[in-house]
Amino acid sequence: MSMNLVTLLYLVASVCFIQALKGLSHPSTARRGNVFGMIGMAIATFTTIALIIKLKSEYTGSGGLGYGLLAGGILVGGLIGAVMAKRVEMTKMPELVAAMHSLIGLSAVFIAIAAVAEPFAFQIVARGEPIPFGNRLELFIGTFVGAITFSGSVIAFGKLSGGYKFRLFQGAPVVFRGQHIVNLILALVMIALGLVFCFAPGAEPAWTPFLIMAAIAFILGVLIIIPIGGADMPVVVSMLNSYSGWAAAGIGFSLNNAMLIIAGSLVGSSGAILSYIMCKAMNRSFINVIMGGFGGDAGAAAAGDQAPRNVKSGSAEDAAFLMMNADTVLIVPGYGLAVARAQHALKELTDKLTEHGVTVKYAIHPVAGRMPGHMNVLLAEAEVSYDQVFEMEDINSEFAQADVALVLGANDVVNPAAKDPKSPIAGMPILEAQRAKTVIVNKRSMAVGYAGLDNELFYMDKTMMVFGDAKKVIEDMVKAVD
Repeated sequence: MSMNLVTLLYLVASVCFIQALKGLSHPSTARRGNVFGMIGMAIATFTTIALIIKLKSEYTGSGGLGYGLLAGGILVGGLIGAVMAKRVEMTKMPELVAAMHSLIGLSAVFIAIAAVAEPFAFQIVARGEPIPFGNRLELFIGTFVGAITFSGSVIAFGKLSGGYKFRLFQGAPVVFRGQHIVNLILALVMIALGLVFCFAPGAEPAWTPFLIMAAIAFILGVLIIIPIGGADMPVVVSMLNSYSGWAAAGIGFSLNNAMLIIAGSLVGSSGAILSYIMCKAMNRSFINVIMGGFGGDAGAAAAGDQAPRNVKSGSAEDAAFLMMNADTVLIVPGYGLAVARAQHALKELTDKLTEHGVTVKYAIHPVAGRMPGHMNVLLAEAEVSYDQVFEMEDINSEFAQADVALVLGANDVVNPAAKDPKSPIAGMPILEAQRAKTVIVNKRSMAVGYAGLDNELFYMDKTMMVFGDAKKVIEDMVKAVD
């Protein structure tokens, strides 16, 4: 295979990746976007394998040595990925994404180590020649970003899964005195060692500063993520997604691999843009997110100090009656809906209401659920029409005219406290369900959301609480509508 053909195939794969991102920007084109992504990755993978075979033959004259390991790795990795994708539940998707990010970061570290050990094998330099400063700098950057991505993603995985007793994997923030100072010192030492590696004379690589630098980067990844609480974990996943892309791009520059540079840059830039959008939606500082200096459930203590308050509660039948006699119902799905796997029952309910002449629309907050697009995917899985699904900025103005707002398992994204300048979530954009004529809220209990704040919406005279599992409650509503 000629290098011209390799370049052409990499270009085709890059176009496929760009089309994949474009397709994934909307639920109606998401499947097409996934197809483009799979085609692009298949082209990039097989082109890289062909290139490896060509280079290995030129450098060693060997035909088959090591190809069994390569094929075995692809087979085992592909099988594990297919099984995990088949078995994973939608509620577990965020931690799966975090796990995948960790593997990308670790891959970047391993590739960098291999490139430092045998740069001639990667066509960086001829055998026996020193690695140029520019390549050393790229390897340094790719290594520490990859290491931070790996260890940080492992911690994010543990926090999101919520099933481990290990303290660092628990949702509550882990903080200690002088935490930011320790992080700063470690970062400066890491950079200093990286520069020692970059400026080291001679053809023999400076392994000691390089390996210590990598070890510090692994530690930094842990320290950056542990002070982050549950309320900020969706932003963490997006941030680590961006980090993994930049790690891949950095290694791509070192190896002079256009495919890695383009794919890594696409992932890194799209992840950064998504992080910015999420920070805006959650009223977070983008700079603090990048530096890891955020997190913590700021309102938890305040919420815990409040005395129990009375709410107006009703049954699923009461809620069904109100919705049957409404002209317009706006539905706000949240994480409670996902946990209960109630999307199919909800689709049945909306179909029944539509048959009774009720106009039904879904209002989606940018960070509803545990990751961006979580609710959109759930509704798409239940075959909800895209024409009924609206983003926050498009639907907020309609709450004031809505007869009923049905809130299912959502909390912080409909909390009017965001309008209070003194609130910890002041300025956070919310779905303004409180403006509807009647509000029906389904929750398992009166427990606070991720932000740890009580929700005044639940105590309004116009609000009726319907307690219970979302799927069971919605199924009872369907029976009542019939």
